[in-house]
Amino acid sequence: MLLEAIDVKELLQEKAGYILSFLMGNGGEYGEIFYEDSSNTRIIFENNKVDKIEHGEDVGIGLRLIKDHKVYYGYSTEFDINVLTELAKAIANSSSQGPIKVGKSYAKAVMPYEIDPEQIELSKKIEILNRANDAARSFGEYVKQVSAVLMDKKRQIMIINSLGEHVEDIQTRTVFYTEVVSYKEGILQRGYESMGGNVGFELFGRKSPEEIASVAARRAIMLLDAKPAPAGSFTIVMSSEAGGTMVHEAVGHGLEADLVQQGQSVYKDRIGQKVASSLVSVIDDATIPGMNGSFNFDDEGVEAQRKVLIEDGYLMGYMYDRLRAMKDGVKSTGNGRRQSYAHPPVVRMTNTFIKSGKTNPEDIIKDTKKGIFVKKMGGGQVNTITGDFVFDVMEGYIIENGQITYPIRGATLIGNGPKALEDIDAIGYDEGFAIGTCGKDGQGVPVSDAQPTVRIKSMTLGGCEICDG
Repeated sequence: MLLEAIDVKELLQEKAGYILSFLMGNGGEYGEIFYEDSSNTRIIFENNKVDKIEHGEDVGIGLRLIKDHKVYYGYSTEFDINVLTELAKAIANSSSQGPIKVGKSYAKAVMPYEIDPEQIELSKKIEILNRANDAARSFGEYVKQVSAVLMDKKRQIMIINSLGEHVEDIQTRTVFYTEVVSYKEGILQRGYESMGGNVGFELFGRKSPEEIASVAARRAIMLLDAKPAPAGSFTIVMSSEAGGTMVHEAVGHGLEADLVQQGQSVYKDRIGQKVASSLVSVIDDATIPGMNGSFNFDDEGVEAQRKVLIEDGYLMGYMYDRLRAMKDGVKSTGNGRRQSYAHPPVVRMTNTFIKSGKTNPEDIIKDTKKGIFVKKMGGGQVNTITGDFVFDVMEGYIIENGQITYPIRGATLIGNGPKALEDIDAIGYDEGFAIGTCGKDGQGVPVSDAQPTVRIKSMTLGGCEICDG
């Protein structure tokens, strides 16, 4: 019997034991049913008009078996009990039934929000984008292109597994960003700014679309008159506004247990060892209210947790999902995440940050005779085996005699994650989060990362000979 999506949860709750018994019919350590119902809206505003409106709902079921520490996975968008049991049999490579537990525990939670995005009229959403466009273009004739994007998504998930656990979570996310392209005398530059998280439309009561668009436009205009970045070794001061690109890419990925177990992390076999300056503590925390990487339960039904990864410079542990936790004989840290029901979960960060210190950020700058002030980071890439990285600097300045002076463009930071952490000699008491989508194994999941103002004694700055065009 084929059912509508609204009846799927009832079907699964009623037949979960039956499906799981076939999934475990040929043995295994763990079996799981993952249900997801996601609805999302995405509006793109370009060239002074609405360019695209996307809206859709996606409902599906994923079945996963862990056997001999290997993953067997399949998914379906057909909500027929016969289809699901045949899928379970195919994954198990068996038509027999195995012992499972049912009804041992149940938990349901909702990520809190104040204003439901689904209750906001489309015209109101377009008005927000129009306001951002007008604000960016008010910066003058050098603004050549403005792109504003508004996204909201409601995601309902349910996990029922062979351990007898039954978990549900409802997550509501709103994201807004503006990108501005400026041009003058052959020079083309870009400014970008974003905000968002597990919140509703109260997001715009905290910061207006005009504020976000103005930051992006100011950045794009400022870079037109910036000087080409010098190359060489410099003291680097990273602002709390820079975002946590360094901690996410150069540190966080190397602390994901799958990469550690595969020998693809510079942090392998270093638990209890000093891997950073004694000033540095790194935390991954999925429990922070409203953050982009927060949730009540991960995509394996494990409760959200706060994990201290590095404490006072010493490596304390790694991030785990269920599979990698089984391999190491430990408990999952709630870092099993997946893009959708069509993907098996893998180890992923949530909200990852360097813990704030005790120093006034202004004093860190005043105490720096010569260096580079990084106000905003761009993208980057890292070799997790060696820890070597290259990051773009979206907005940077020269520091001279303790003062932030002129802006630079075309700068890249070239370094090594563990070495950069060891060379941190000052940490501010401020802290600023940035949002993003983290890509890994062909999947993208929402994350946040952050750091306070930090000073790194020495790092290579890759400059540019030609920064224009």
